[in-house]
Amino acid sequence: MASALKHILEVAVKDQEYKDVTLLAAKIRRDVLALLQHRGYGHIGGSLSLVETYAVLYARQLRHDASDPKWEGRDRIVLSKGHAGPVMYSTLAEEGYFPKEWLMTMNDGGTHLPSHTDRLKTPGVDMTTGSLGQGTSTAAGIAYALRQKGSNNYVYLIVGDGELNEGQCWEAFQFIASKGLSNCIVLVDNNKKQLDGTCEEVMKPFDIEQKMRSFGFYTQKVNGQNVRAIDDAINCAKDHKSSANCIVLDTVKGAGVPYFENAYMNHSMKWNNDEINKATDEAIAYLDNFIGRSEA
Repeated sequence: MASALKHILEVAVKDQEYKDVTLLAAKIRRDVLALLQHRGYGHIGGSLSLVETYAVLYARQLRHDASDPKWEGRDRIVLSKGHAGPVMYSTLAEEGYFPKEWLMTMNDGGTHLPSHTDRLKTPGVDMTTGSLGQGTSTAAGIAYALRQKGSNNYVYLIVGDGELNEGQCWEAFQFIASKGLSNCIVLVDNNKKQLDGTCEEVMKPFDIEQKMRSFGFYTQKVNGQNVRAIDDAINCAKDHKSSANCIVLDTVKGAGVPYFENAYMNHSMKWNNDEINKATDEAIAYLDNFIGRSEA
């Protein structure tokens, strides 16, 4: 099986304090692979790059209640890169927001799990997202409203590096920083690719970390496939209440499975040949074995 997945898991599992997070990440990655293979197509690259982030949020950071998805005391997640719905759906299923059987219905007629996240269809989804950039504005509005209400809840805004081509993102960031919304933690999935190629090829992003700092954000950059690094960065952001907060997640598109990591066009893929199915089957088998050993 692939060295990338083995490395992520075997390094992480040595950290006993984060064993629960590592196990959740393994389950999420397995579920993403299984549901997209079943579907026959889908947004694999940017879903796999966010697996560790979602595991940390739900296992360590997020105030949430699967039995009461609309609980007023919850923190909010705005997945502005809404095409990464598979990673959110897999996480919500593992956390008990809905039956796991729903995962195999993604994109079916009448499904609760559309291609892009929809708060009116899926328990646990706080904001409908689709057109790139719009989630930044809605997250800013939610964070501002929570502060006006005197709430101490957080909004986690997840954006893609390719998405930052949208000017709307920078308008929203300026508002977040101008209003000092430290309760809105911006998480940038810096996986270096977007729909049509690498970010460098499509529109040079320059230094995202430096740009966010220039917009008034307290900014950290961490390994986005390391659960402890992500958790530590979020804790640090929560302690920093004097300005807006941003964490740039240095990730790999398709993380954990070399077949997907090495595919040049891995934003969305089709399961249409033996090679991709073999790679997926092997990864799922490896993850099932790891999960079984960890839970034994």
